[in-house]
Amino acid sequence: MSFVRTVSWLRRCSSASVHGFLLLHGNAAPKTAISCRPPSNSRFFSSHGAPSYAEAKENKLNLVRKNFPVFRIVQDWKNKFFPGKEVSSVDDTEKTTPSAIDLAFNSVVKVFTVYSKPRIFQPWQISMQSQCTGSGFVISGKKILTNAHVVADHTSVKVRKHGSPTKYKAKVQAIGHECDLAILEIDSEEFWEGLNVLELGDIPCQMDSVAVVGYPEGGDSISVTKGVVSRVELRKYSHSSTELLKIQIDAAINSGNSGGPVIMGNKVAGVAFESLWSSDNIGYIIPTPVIRHFLNGVEESGKHISFCSMNLSYQTMEHAQTRDCLQMSKEMTGILVNQINPLADAHKVLKKYDVILAIDGVPIGNDSRVPLRKQERISFKHLVSMKKSSDTALIKVLREGKEYEFNISLKPVQPLVPVNHFDKPPSYYIFGGLVFVPLSQAYVDSSYVSECALEKMPTKADEQIVIISQILEDDITSGLGIFEDLQVKKVNGVQVDNLKHLFNLIENCCTEYLRFDLEKDKFFGLHYKSAKEATPKILKNLKILSAVSEDLQPRQHNSHERRKVPRRSKKH
Repeated sequence: MSFVRTVSWLRRCSSASVHGFLLLHGNAAPKTAISCRPPSNSRFFSSHGAPSYAEAKENKLNLVRKNFPVFRIVQDWKNKFFPGKEVSSVDDTEKTTPSAIDLAFNSVVKVFTVYSKPRIFQPWQISMQSQCTGSGFVISGKKILTNAHVVADHTSVKVRKHGSPTKYKAKVQAIGHECDLAILEIDSEEFWEGLNVLELGDIPCQMDSVAVVGYPEGGDSISVTKGVVSRVELRKYSHSSTELLKIQIDAAINSGNSGGPVIMGNKVAGVAFESLWSSDNIGYIIPTPVIRHFLNGVEESGKHISFCSMNLSYQTMEHAQTRDCLQMSKEMTGILVNQINPLADAHKVLKKYDVILAIDGVPIGNDSRVPLRKQERISFKHLVSMKKSSDTALIKVLREGKEYEFNISLKPVQPLVPVNHFDKPPSYYIFGGLVFVPLSQAYVDSSYVSECALEKMPTKADEQIVIISQILEDDITSGLGIFEDLQVKKVNGVQVDNLKHLFNLIENCCTEYLRFDLEKDKFFGLHYKSAKEATPKILKNLKILSAVSEDLQPRQHNSHERRKVPRRSKKH
C-alpha cells in the first residue's frame, strides 16, 4: 500500500517543476527503480517492469506450494485429472508478424534537427540554436516521411538509418504544418542501400493491434511498443490547431517517436505524432487518409496544399423546439449556419440561419456528425477536409421551410489570425519606440490578448489585425505603456488593412501629428518629426539592426549597374 501511495505522490509531483530523481524500491536496488523526471518528460520507467497480476499470482502460488506439501499434492492431482486449456501469453490476432517488424527496422530512420525559432516579443531576434530528434520512415520515390514539428524552423536536418553510424544530410522537400507532415530527401545512393519502402494501409478499427516503431528518448537504438486502437475521431492537431482525422492508441508514444510509423499487419496505419501528457499510454497517430492527401498534393503541385473547409461557424440542432421554429420535419437533421467567411465561396450562396441537411448526399445529424463505418460516427468536417482544393460539394439546405441544393467550392481560405508561423521570419515595424506586429495565434497563446480575436473573420483579402506589441522606453513614449497589446484600428483616420498598409501610412505621413485610433475607443497622438528622429536612437540603444522586417522593406535596385555592352570581336 505504501508503494502505491508513493507512486501516486510521484505522479502528482510530476506536474510541478521537480528536479529528476530516482526512487529505489526495496533493499534489492537497483533491480526495480522508478524515475521521476521534469515536466518535459513526465513519465515513469522501470529497469524491470512491475510484475503483472498473473505473474504475482503465480509467484504467490509457488510460495504456498513450497511451504505446504499437502497443497502441492492436491494441486498436482487437479492438474492431472482436470487439465486446463493452455493459453498463449499473446493472442495470435494481436501478434505483429516478425517480417513486418524486420521490414520496419530496414525502413525507420532517426532524424536529427538543429533549429532556431524567432522570438515572439522581439521579432527582430532569433533564439539560440537548439537540437531535437525524431523518427521517419521510407516511402516510395526515395523519400523519408516524418512530422513537420520535427523539422520546423530548421537550420540543419540529418538522418541515420538503423545499424549505421553515419548521419546523412537531408533536405526538406515539402512541409505541411497544417497536417504535421514533412518529406525529406537525401542525395546519397549509399544511404538508400538496404532500405525498404513501407506501404500505407487503411484506417484501423477499434481494438486492432498496432506497433509503434521509432527512436524515443531513453536510448539511442530503435524501439518497438505495442498497443491497440482506442478511437477514431476528428480532433485538433496541437502543432497547427487544425481539426483533422486522428487515431488514439494505448501504445506508449514518447518524445522522439514523432514521425515514426505505426504498423498494423505489414502496412503503415499511421504516423506517431502526439501523446496526452496528463494521462498514461494515450498516444495519437495521423491516419493514412490524411497522409495520402498530403502526399498527393505534393506530387501534383510540388508543395503542400491546404485542407478544404466550409469556412463557416455553426451550431448543433439537438433542441427540438428550435428545429420546430425553423420548420424542420421529424425526418430532417442538420446544423444551423451562424456566420460565413466573406472570402469563402459559400458566402455567395449560403445565408445566415440556413440549415445544412446533407453534404454530397450524406445526411448530417443534429449533433453535426455523419456515418463513418458501421456504428461509428464522425464530424461532418471530415467529409470536407478530405476533398481537393479544386473540388466542389453538393450542399442541401433548408431555408425558410424550403429545400435547396447548391454546388459550393471548398477552396481553403486563410483565417484573419494566422494559426501557425513557421520557417519564415516574423513581420514587424518599429516607429518612435512603438513595435507593431500582425496578430497570430502564437502571440495570443503567449500574451494577455483575448482568444476571441481568433474567432473573427476577415472582410477583405490580405487583412490582418495589427497590434502594438510593446512600447520601447524613451522620453517620447513615456506614459504610453497602457496601450500595449491593443489593436490599431486607424492611423490619421484611415482604416488599417494590414501591417504593410500601416507602414505606408506612417512613412508617408504629411501632418504634424500622428493620430492612432485603437480598440476599446482609445487613442493617442505622436509628434511625427520627433518620433521619426527618436527611432534611430532607440534602435541604437537596444542594438536593433533594423526598424523594419525584410518583407516590408522596399526592393532596392542597384543604379550603378553597368550596362552590358557586347564585346567587339577581335580582328585577325
